Amino acid sequence: MSIDSSQPLLTPIRLGGLELPNRVVMAPLTRMRAANAEFEPTALHAEYYAQRAAAGLIVSEGVFVSPEAVGWADVPGLWSDAQVRGWSVVTDAVHRAGGRIVAQLWHTGSLGHPDFHAGKPPLSASAVNPEQQSVTSTGRKDTVVPRPMEKDHIRRTVADFGRAAHNAIAAGFDGVQIQGGYHYLFNQFLNVRTNLRADEYGGSVENRARFLFEVLEAVVGAVGAQRTGIKTGPATSETGAFVSTDETLATSEYVIGRLNDYDLSHLLLMGAMADLSATPLAALAGDGMFRHFRELYRGNVIANVDTDRERGNRLIEAGLVDMVAFGRPFIANPDLPARFAMNAPLAEINWPKVYGPTAEGYTDYPAFQAVTA
Repeated sequence: MSIDSSQPLLTPIRLGGLELPNRVVMAPLTRMRAANAEFEPTALHAEYYAQRAAAGLIVSEGVFVSPEAVGWADVPGLWSDAQVRGWSVVTDAVHRAGGRIVAQLWHTGSLGHPDFHAGKPPLSASAVNPEQQSVTSTGRKDTVVPRPMEKDHIRRTVADFGRAAHNAIAAGFDGVQIQGGYHYLFNQFLNVRTNLRADEYGGSVENRARFLFEVLEAVVGAVGAQRTGIKTGPATSETGAFVSTDETLATSEYVIGRLNDYDLSHLLLMGAMADLSATPLAALAGDGMFRHFRELYRGNVIANVDTDRERGNRLIEAGLVDMVAFGRPFIANPDLPARFAMNAPLAEINWPKVYGPTAEGYTDYPAFQAVTA
């Protein structure tokens, strides 16, 4: 089988202070393998990430920055010394395999559940149920009306993100990525449906974005801009409280435009995650998301959502993005860049085992060479 390493996806690029051998990024993927009371990663995590070290860059699963941030069962954290030690084993394994890995820093906000917080509702911008589902240890449950964050909560959360970023570097990560997108905490502040505040964190777009930029500055202050990336943008599931409005696009334009004030490592931008044809975001369908924000953001853009090898190469060749993040393909294909180089078929995912505590469906996918042998 011939190898084609001239594909745009397989060309090197510099990302912040990192030299990447290719532009195939492993997207953050929640896999629920930290089934322990200490929220610690395990040796299984180390094996899993090291298997995928051929990616130009690995973005870790979302990692909780504090106990208050917890909102998904069996996900590891990055606030304790024990968690730092656990992640050190993971990053060492990735680096020994020749890879690079950044930690995605996560706070679920109102997508959490009282089950995680001794019966108390989770924290968010305002007392508005996002009308989604929370993944708890006993299954998926409907979200509830959250507690509005007081100023002390906001200040503490800003500090939590700064501390988690510092911990990430102490654990050997090559950088961090702030989870500022989808339905999670920062989009709960940005979204006019879920932010009804009358203080300096609500109302105008500048106020609704204030919390996110306070966190960004805390993280940059802790680890430097060149080791800081962010995931943000207008893409959501278009359900519940996260149905786009006439303000959705303008809000993201403001946020992403302001990111140019920071010399960040990257912006991870999700493509459309729902049918946008009847929404104010209709022009962002298909390649429209990347075409639109490429005009606004001057730094490195990583595309994600519904992308295969052919589309990824095309997006990079057209100059719409710099790298492409693959999620589901990396689950079943730990050697994804090699498969792209050989134009080899992709393995299928063992869907019933995507989430769970064991190695099955996690680290038991063979490389293509092993399959052909």
